[in-house]
Amino acid sequence: MGIVAGLDSSPDFTRIVVCDSDTGAVLRQGYAPHPLEGPEGGGRPSDVDPQAWLLSLGEAAGGGLLEGVQAIGVSAQANSVVPLDAQGNTVRPAMVGGDKRSQVAAADLIDALGGREAWARAVGSVPQTAQPVTKLRWLARSEPEAAARTAALLQAHDWLVWQLLGRPARRTTDRGGASGTGYWSAATGGYRPDLIELALGHQVMLPEVIGPAEAAGTTPEGLLISAGTGETQAAAFGLGIGLGDAVVSLGASGSVMAVHTEPLVDQAGMITALADATGMHLPVVTTLNAVRALRGAAELLGMPDLESLSELAMKSTPGAHGLVLLPYLEGERTPNLPHTAGTLAGLRRESMRPEHLARAAFEGMLCGLADALDVLRARGVDVRRVFLLGAAAELPAVQAAAPALFGAQVVVPQPADYAAIGSARQAAWALGASQGTLDPRTPPVWQGAVAQVLEPGEELAVGQAVRQQYVSVREQTHPGAL
Repeated sequence: MGIVAGLDSSPDFTRIVVCDSDTGAVLRQGYAPHPLEGPEGGGRPSDVDPQAWLLSLGEAAGGGLLEGVQAIGVSAQANSVVPLDAQGNTVRPAMVGGDKRSQVAAADLIDALGGREAWARAVGSVPQTAQPVTKLRWLARSEPEAAARTAALLQAHDWLVWQLLGRPARRTTDRGGASGTGYWSAATGGYRPDLIELALGHQVMLPEVIGPAEAAGTTPEGLLISAGTGETQAAAFGLGIGLGDAVVSLGASGSVMAVHTEPLVDQAGMITALADATGMHLPVVTTLNAVRALRGAAELLGMPDLESLSELAMKSTPGAHGLVLLPYLEGERTPNLPHTAGTLAGLRRESMRPEHLARAAFEGMLCGLADALDVLRARGVDVRRVFLLGAAAELPAVQAAAPALFGAQVVVPQPADYAAIGSARQAAWALGASQGTLDPRTPPVWQGAVAQVLEPGEELAVGQAVRQQYVSVREQTHPGAL
């Protein structure tokens, strides 16, 4: 038996799990918040000193947590940029998160390359405000002196791996992290230096992309550090999803991702063609409105929380007595309707009751995510089982409606640090491959996530009728949008 650790550096905290390398059983855990201050008025900062990540890591690993560990895997927040100068020092704080200051930069880049289709063909995604390539465009326009000094680029997990290894001359990343930058193509497996120059104005050093089971290096103490990856890829790896599986994440916005054998080029730009942490592909479709639609309904109905909204919705029946909510409260990305608003259809005297509106909010949110699932299915992605993540996945109204609306078995995993677990699993794979005990083409088999399994059952026909009514309203309101 070996012992490995997985580290996840999220926007707000660092979590570390120490696992048995053979089974994945969690032996011990560590946690520490990031010592960050948000901007005035609250919220997360868009600029972060990367040293804060190291301070949090050190605190989380305190008390001998890593004693006996042979290998460490690292995951970290996606869509981060750490610009370095020629000596390897940070030029400015790291740019993180979905920074809205990059909105104009995203539109500029789309136009500069010739439109959304050109970007989809080039790198499998269309520039968004959060992506590193867009942040580089903003940097070049807003801080030209910092941009000119930038000689190398890393993402958060790349930078942490580099620091753990003692800042060697060789800098690395993995396919998963590289695929989210906007300047690396999962289809070709290569960088697009021309897109770096288009965004930043000049060429820079980029990290070497290594394979899923490769080690980034070994510390002077003999501790192996695996390739690392982004949080999304690490969480998928920790969950153990494979072909036929999709993950639906319920945050304020929503996302749907699924494992696929090949990269997808979507000229409409609704699919982001990420690579996963195993050598496969992870197409992702996002919606702008998920739990925010539930919170809006709760506020409208005077409900103190989502649990109360769920309880109210369960007093209604499938179909919400004819009410249909298109939950496009912040515009929408899937379908691409950035300037639209939500629609409530089917109002009749008998349907104007709080419980029916509550039910329509849950069904509208889930039908919007079912639209995202259908985008993947239409491109040949097999979806037979859906993992449902997020606190809202525990709500009875979600669990009652999701299997029939998604047309698939729904798995609600027990809450756990899946990104950290996925990082530990990657460390175990790299350790085994280096020792010759594991095939570098086949990841280790670990214990599956403890989960609640929900079947569509007899409700499938009713759910599909509800779904069709939603599609009908969407087509009447926004013909041809999907």
